[in-house]
Amino acid sequence: MKQQRFVALHGGEWDSLQSWLSALERQPKRTLRQEQALDFPQSYRRACHHLALARGRGYSHEVTDRLQRLVQQGHRVLYRAPAPRWHRVASFLVAGFPRLVRAQWRCMIAAAVLFYVPALITLVLMQLRPELAHTVFSSAQLADFEKMYDPANAHIGRNSGTDMQMFGFYVMNNVSIAFRTFASGLFFGVGAIYVLGANGVLIGGVAGHLTAIGYGGPFWRFVVGHSAFELSALVIAGGAGLQLGLTLLMPGRQRRGPALVAAGWVGAQLALGAFAMLLAAAFVEAYWSSIAALPDLLKFGSGALLWVLVLGWLWRGGRAGTHGA
Repeated sequence: MKQQRFVALHGGEWDSLQSWLSALERQPKRTLRQEQALDFPQSYRRACHHLALARGRGYSHEVTDRLQRLVQQGHRVLYRAPAPRWHRVASFLVAGFPRLVRAQWRCMIAAAVLFYVPALITLVLMQLRPELAHTVFSSAQLADFEKMYDPANAHIGRNSGTDMQMFGFYVMNNVSIAFRTFASGLFFGVGAIYVLGANGVLIGGVAGHLTAIGYGGPFWRFVVGHSAFELSALVIAGGAGLQLGLTLLMPGRQRRGPALVAAGWVGAQLALGAFAMLLAAAFVEAYWSSIAALPDLLKFGSGALLWVLVLGWLWRGGRAGTHGA
C-alpha cells in the first residue's frame, strides 16, 4: 500500500487518539475505567501495528516519527501507576458523588418533599397547638429535650459527655438512622417513605415544641451549624432507598435481579457519600454546635455559609470534569 493511501486511511484514527491523549494529559484525574470506556487499549494496539507496518514498508520519517511519538505517549498512559486510594476516594467525594446525586434527581426531590413537608407542618402545628407535643413524645422525652436546650445550659444540645464522646455518639446515631432510611427502600420503597416522613415529624416536633416554650433560640443556634450536612445526608439516603424500591417495582427492560444489582451499586455509592457527610455533621455538632457562648451572628452566619457550600457542591460538583472528559 502506498504511503499516501495508508495515511489517508488511518490518519483520522491517529488524530482522534492524539487528541484524546492530549486531553488526558491536561486532565490527569481521569480514571482507568474512563480510559477503557474510550477503547483506548485497542486504539493503542492499532497504533503499534501501524508503526510496525510503516517501518516495514519503508515509509518516510514524517510518518514513522509521528506514529513513534503517538505510541510512546500511549505507552506512558497505559502503563502508568494507578492513582492512590486516597486520591480515588477524594475524587469520588468531590466530583463523582454529587454527579450521582444529580443523576437520581427525581428520587432526591421526592425524598426531600417526604422529609421537609411533614417537618414544616409539624413545626407550625406545634405553634398553634402546643399540647400536640404530648401526642408525639412522652413526658420524659419532652423533659429531656427541655433540659438539653435550657438557655442556662453551658453546653446546649447535650446533657453530659466530652466532645470526643459526643462525636462518637453522633456518628453512631446519625449513621444508623441514615442506614435504616436507605435499607428500608428494599420494602418496595414503602419503608423509605415511612422513615423519611417519621423523621420529618420527629425533627419538626422537637423544633416546634422548643420554639413554642421559648427555648427556640438555643435550639436553632445548636442545629444551624451541622444541619446542612446532616439533613442533606438524610434526604440523600432516603432518595437512595426510594431508588431501590422503584427498581423493585419497575425494573424496566431488565430482569428484576440484574436491575436490582445495578440499582444496589448506585445506592451503595450514594449511601457511602451520605455517611461521609454525616461524619462531617458529627464533627461540627460535637466541637462547634454545642458552644453556647458564641454570638448569634457567628453561629447563624457560619450555618448559612455551610448550607451554601453543601448545596453548591451537590449542584456543581463534578460538572467541570464531565465537560472535559
